[in-house]
Amino acid sequence: MVQENIIAAIKDYNSIIIHRHVRPDPDAYGAQVGLAEIIRFSFPEKYVYVVGDEDPSLSFLANMNEISDDTYQDSLVIICDTANQARISDQRYKLGHKIIKIDHHPNVDSYGDIAWVDTKASSTSEMIYELYLQGCEQGLRCNDRAASLLYGGIVGDTGRFLFPSTTEKTFRYASDLVAYNFDRTLLYENLYKTNPSVARLKGFILQNFEISESGVSSIKITKEKLEHFGLTSSETSQIVGVLGDVEGILAWAIFVEEEDLIRVRLRSKGPAINEVAALYNGGGHPLASGATIYEWKQMDDLIRDLEKVCIEFEE
Repeated sequence: MVQENIIAAIKDYNSIIIHRHVRPDPDAYGAQVGLAEIIRFSFPEKYVYVVGDEDPSLSFLANMNEISDDTYQDSLVIICDTANQARISDQRYKLGHKIIKIDHHPNVDSYGDIAWVDTKASSTSEMIYELYLQGCEQGLRCNDRAASLLYGGIVGDTGRFLFPSTTEKTFRYASDLVAYNFDRTLLYENLYKTNPSVARLKGFILQNFEISESGVSSIKITKEKLEHFGLTSSETSQIVGVLGDVEGILAWAIFVEEEDLIRVRLRSKGPAINEVAALYNGGGHPLASGATIYEWKQMDDLIRDLEKVCIEFEE
């Protein structure tokens, strides 16, 4: 069983470095740091590090470690919540002695000496809790901090248990986790607080969106628009779900211009959009994906492809 192999590797190595994807979300942080906390609590003698780019909006969850290249020598590297190697935050992961992949995205990029991919899991944080349950008899222990991180990751990736990926297992694990001693109210406040600039951008989107006959909506956010609202591209991750409650929208795309590329955030209420994302340097889940284009003229092509999947879905 792959979980047993992962637990055996964790027990074998004295130095463990845990990575996750660039532009992290609560599940990436929750899985990465939650796993680190479980290992530290279970095996205090081990050296456990979490690395990657920081996201100020998620600093309430954790801060990353700064380590030298030499630390990777003879270390186990575990990569959480990252479907493809290009999106791994801190590419030094390749320097590790052994690499493990733990992820719930479609396995379009197979990597690692051990890979555990479960696309039926609501989140990678859910998988980490399952790993803990599998390893209880082998010495794995969970504490309050790990529980709060994993719960936050599950909440974030299920949209507060609203997304179709939420299963009976998800609720069962969440029930286990809330039995630990942490402040759920404070966690929710930190996860969902919105700064005024983001709120104003949400208002702009809600005032300017349009819906096509097939149920596609799109928003174009240029660098000038970002400057107008005083936001960075990374902060626009907080507005990706703003159109989710609008009647008549089946799928939507938010195009955000950066210095040398245009980031595309894709969401759906039914049509599978990850194959569209794959056509434009991206990928993800059937209902939540990301892509990248390099010229605004590609925006029309992507929207046309999005229209096709929505039309096919309705048929």
